Amino acid sequence: MLESIWLVHPDEAMCAAFRRRFAGLRGVRVIRSRFQELEPHDAFVTAGNAFGMMTAGIDAAVVDVFGEQIMSRVQNRIRGDYYGEQPVGTAFVIDTTHAAVPFLVHAPTMRVPGSIEGTDKVYSATWAALLAVQAHNATADRKIETAAFPALGTGFGGVPFDEAARQMAVAYRYYLEPAHRIDWDVVIERHRSICYDAGRQVIR
Repeated sequence: MLESIWLVHPDEAMCAAFRRRFAGLRGVRVIRSRFQELEPHDAFVTAGNAFGMMTAGIDAAVVDVFGEQIMSRVQNRIRGDYYGEQPVGTAFVIDTTHAAVPFLVHAPTMRVPGSIEGTDKVYSATWAALLAVQAHNATADRKIETAAFPALGTGFGGVPFDEAARQMAVAYRYYLEPAHRIDWDVVIERHRSICYDAGRQVIR
């Protein structure tokens, strides 16, 4: 299991939303920073789109640090494992060959660039990323102990800062506190925690 997650964004308003929504969850560090300025860590989670077109937003920063080869390798994995289109709600881990950040987790929040406001796609991408790291750690010699997350869905996706932080925090809470049974009471409670906030429905 992950030892810690870093929540990274250059805007203090987003960092404040992270601190508010992740309050009380263990292993959380909020960092006001750009990706390019982060200290070494095990894995960075990048969102983007289902086709691995890493030409804008946080994806472009990832390419800036790791080089053009990282986009080619992401797209090769998408072609090989997903027949050319990676569904939202899936994620995978690849080596970066970069000493400071050895792994990248690709977890798309959208099929193509565009608004995902009013959906639960930020939750789905966060949950997928956490499960991908868990699967990696179950078999890999080199474990991922610290993963850094940007504010998923807040760029082209248009998700408000507080809502993105809320959905990411719900996913992380369920990762830390997995269900010990599955019945309709659990399903309903979980669905409501993901899709509603103070009576407001997230999914339209």
